Amino acid sequence: MLHRILPALALSITACVALKPVHVPKPEPVPVSVQPVAPARVTLLEPVDAGVIEDAGALAVEVDAADALAEDDDSPTEEVAGDSEPSQVIATVTDGGYQFTNDLSDEELARRWEQDPRSLGSISIGFVEEGRMINAAPFPEGEAWTVVVPESCWTTQETADAIIGAARQVREWYPEGAPVRVGQVSGPEGGYLPPHISHQNGRDVDVGLFYPGPEPYRIKEREKVMDVPMNWAFAKAILMHGDVQFILLDRRVQKVLYDYALAHGENKQWLDSLFHAGRRSVFFHARRHRDHFHVRLFNPRAQELAHRLAPLMPKRPEQNVAFYRVVKGDTLGGIALKMGSSVKTLKTANHLTSSFLKLRQVLKVPLRGPCTNCPVPPLVVLPPRRVPPPAASSSTAGDAKAPQG
Repeated sequence: MLHRILPALALSITACVALKPVHVPKPEPVPVSVQPVAPARVTLLEPVDAGVIEDAGALAVEVDAADALAEDDDSPTEEVAGDSEPSQVIATVTDGGYQFTNDLSDEELARRWEQDPRSLGSISIGFVEEGRMINAAPFPEGEAWTVVVPESCWTTQETADAIIGAARQVREWYPEGAPVRVGQVSGPEGGYLPPHISHQNGRDVDVGLFYPGPEPYRIKEREKVMDVPMNWAFAKAILMHGDVQFILLDRRVQKVLYDYALAHGENKQWLDSLFHAGRRSVFFHARRHRDHFHVRLFNPRAQELAHRLAPLMPKRPEQNVAFYRVVKGDTLGGIALKMGSSVKTLKTANHLTSSFLKLRQVLKVPLRGPCTNCPVPPLVVLPPRRVPPPAASSSTAGDAKAPQG
């Protein structure tokens, strides 16, 4: 009897664990950090109504065409996944001061929220695993980068600035190199984006690896065929131009990049702080991240705006919504009670003709008042960028041989 119980118990534990995100350690600043490099800014296109794209869930079928950029399985089988923001990445500012939106008084913020919300710019609400966006915009096109899956490449201004700044930096170092391939970011309103757990509030970006030629390679061992100088150039550039929280990348790819950078004169202390500093590292291993970088960025202004706007959401009912993913045992009535909504409202908002729910189905939940069950992150405390030491800034990427097509 015991030999039957033990395997079943192990399977049950595994299944339960697989439903919960694993938290990522905080990447703390290290002594070699210097002042950040100001990225070039491109004003995003005017935000477009989410109704233009009817089904963000259909994006998962484009994984193969996008060279598996969407295959962030973001599950506990990865050594690092999920979002550790509530306890480890952002801290509460106890004096009530604002660092990134102090140009807006409470009165001005309330006025603009009621009268002209688009003038506030991008707003990143909640956490990457339980969040959404307001005033998102499609990632713009450019010569130094290409958008691989436009339908799921809706972004915030700060995320776009970081990727565009890095792409232009790589193009400056490698004028004849391939463009940066920008994969999935978020859906038009944020929220659950299959097959990811994260990618919900515009702060996670998948960027494809570079290869010796215009097209990606389709073999498993990407680290053996990738264009190492170009990939290191991007890794270095995004650290210079973005407020990087961490980067998920298969450890075999990491090793190739580390060895290359060390051999080409990068500061070893700085490299070790990125790759070999344990909980303080920037790069973390993740399964199914052998063909792309998964970059998570701080969006200090967009996140701080969300924090300040939380009590004002009911003043704009069309924006006073939350997203809820169905779990085992859920009913429409139970979800409505938990979220402060109603069954009729849920059916209307989600075009439901019955009360039948599917496991992991994502519901849009209009709220009657302030959401008492919606997690509100504390104010952002932004660590210094992990940029190269001054002595190393001109020693590698620009001096390395340009990749051969």
